[in-house]
Amino acid sequence: MNAPLSSDQVKQKALELGFHQVGIAAVDRSHQELAAQRLQAWLALGYQADMAWMANPKRQNLHLVMPEVQSVICVALNYYTLHQRPEGREYAKIARYGWGRDYHKVLHKKLKALSSWLSEQGEGIQARYYADTGPVADKVWAQQAGIGWIAKNGNVITRKYGSWVFLGEVLTNLELTPDTPHASHCGSCTRCIQACPTGAIAPIVSVNGTAQAFAVDSNRCIAYHTIENRAETLPQAIAPHLQGWVAGCDICQDVCPWNQRFAKATDIEEFQPYPENIAPPLTELAEISDHLWDQRFPASALRRIKPEMWRRNARANLQSASEAVSQRNYRESE
Repeated sequence: MNAPLSSDQVKQKALELGFHQVGIAAVDRSHQELAAQRLQAWLALGYQADMAWMANPKRQNLHLVMPEVQSVICVALNYYTLHQRPEGREYAKIARYGWGRDYHKVLHKKLKALSSWLSEQGEGIQARYYADTGPVADKVWAQQAGIGWIAKNGNVITRKYGSWVFLGEVLTNLELTPDTPHASHCGSCTRCIQACPTGAIAPIVSVNGTAQAFAVDSNRCIAYHTIENRAETLPQAIAPHLQGWVAGCDICQDVCPWNQRFAKATDIEEFQPYPENIAPPLTELAEISDHLWDQRFPASALRRIKPEMWRRNARANLQSASEAVSQRNYRESE
């Protein structure tokens, strides 16, 4: 339907609600095909591991999510804080995204307000919001909306904040003026690829079937295995290379030149870290009880990692460290 308000008005409202970036993408055939082709190539290689939900047909066709959708309003929230992890192999590492309050709750509150405002602007206006909670290819649409570009490590990098952003979107039946899609600026840089200890950033055939792009192979990704893998033990190809990570992994983001240059402190108080999330001792997490887990991670995205998984991840790190010390001592004794 024709919009009773301009795209600039929509963007201004999003910024007033506290979003750090906002852009608009048109839901046309070419954009739908781009999203579908990228996902199909990734799925064909089995890079989704056990995440069967990634094959949901709705991810490849937004009209299956909202039949009348005309536009996607994409938003981003900067979550970076100036806190740094201490050195020392005795500490567990938790990805920055999980340091503070659950980002779903923060995003949903703002997205709900934006969707409600849109619906109030005229009869028949539809608005449905998502924040990593539905079958929407948020990264593809964020690039189409000019928020940033999908990097080799699979993250969306923005010029303003690097990749330290949470993404959300509002689907609407309003026909809004779209923004220009963002061009990629990774160039020939391969720092994230070289830094990944498990080689998880792997080649993927591009949509035209000729050139090579890159994507994350979940089967080899530390973040996947520490968060999504429900197995009793971690694969032997992963466990020795955790480097302290027990909840996600920021290695590819930490080494990214765009992050090193453009990361800036967020103004959202909810993203300030709970102190115990910055450097918890591995020995403590290796024995964390179900009751303490429940108390330790209130309103946290880290609750997706169940108590037995925290214990598994921490113990795998401790075992790896112990074996490394034993090997070093053996070499020194020869």
